[in-house]
Amino acid sequence: MSDPGPDLPRYRVGDPVIDDAIAALIDAAGPTTDRALIFEMVTSAIRMQREEVARRELKIANHALKEMRYAFHVFAPYRHRRKVSVFGSARTSDDDPAYRLAKDFSARMADQDWMVMTGAGPGIMAAGIEGAGRENSFGVNIQLPFEQVAHSAIAGDAKLINFRYFFTRKLTFVKESDGFCLLPGGFGTMDEAFELLTLLQTGKTYPAPVVLLDTPGSTYWRRWKDFVIEELADTGMIRPEDLGLVHLTDDLDDAVEHLCGFFANYHSMRYVGGQLVIRHRHPLSDTQLDALSDEFVDIIGKGRIERTEPSRPEVDDDDALELHRIAFEFDQWGLARLRQLIDRINQLGGATPE
Repeated sequence: MSDPGPDLPRYRVGDPVIDDAIAALIDAAGPTTDRALIFEMVTSAIRMQREEVARRELKIANHALKEMRYAFHVFAPYRHRRKVSVFGSARTSDDDPAYRLAKDFSARMADQDWMVMTGAGPGIMAAGIEGAGRENSFGVNIQLPFEQVAHSAIAGDAKLINFRYFFTRKLTFVKESDGFCLLPGGFGTMDEAFELLTLLQTGKTYPAPVVLLDTPGSTYWRRWKDFVIEELADTGMIRPEDLGLVHLTDDLDDAVEHLCGFFANYHSMRYVGGQLVIRHRHPLSDTQLDALSDEFVDIIGKGRIERTEPSRPEVDDDDALELHRIAFEFDQWGLARLRQLIDRINQLGGATPE
């Protein structure tokens, strides 16, 4: 028998015969640069078998992995397109002003070469698909005892995904979206709003623009914001700057500009060796970098914000190597301030969004 190899992780079944068989199976499946990760996934399945995990729990793990695999497959051809998730009530009628606003918003985003993701149901979700057009839309549907059938605007499309579990569906929304637009809705919309804010506030997802879009004269999001200020910010349960993680508006132009403007200069970020690397399209001068270091000293662990070249991990992954880069030691705490730093980078870039 061959040795599974020192390149594989210490996370193994623990039986040399089985570990060797897993390694051989992976090799037989074909070349991969992620052999260790595949080995760990197969190892988890075998460990659950040997630990006699209950059938119900095995079914949860099995369905979740299959749903994620299929979602990754569906989105893979569209990695180069920016995407905005549109949330809102499934019960909004097509003559409601919010329906027309969602439709117009989605059409405008499609004009900016963004794709639109919705829950694939009726109401605001249908409006988003109709506005963006079927060719620019994804449907991320959830199977429920009610409202479970995908809307005709996206039914049968290859970009429609049906989920059994909310948690895999939410993962897909957050992972695949570059921005979010929330219109009035029920418990589901509130859940999505607060979960998004929690992920952004805790750094469990990368910074992204979040628009709370209302129709003129509506009090839905304004009253929501009043509650957040009075019951959360004013009582110290969140920081006042955390409110900067969302943008409330009833102006369609403002909503589109806020989402697209987030990427005017900023492109993406990545942690490398204890440093937060921010990739951007247009160069920043030494004077601008000094100004950024002074303004955001409160979130810099030590040192300054400095210009840098692509790191070895980025080169190995061919990760946006053509872009400019700055890096600093981020304190991992001031996520709302990090969002303000991105806004400042966009202002200093002074470029039109691509």
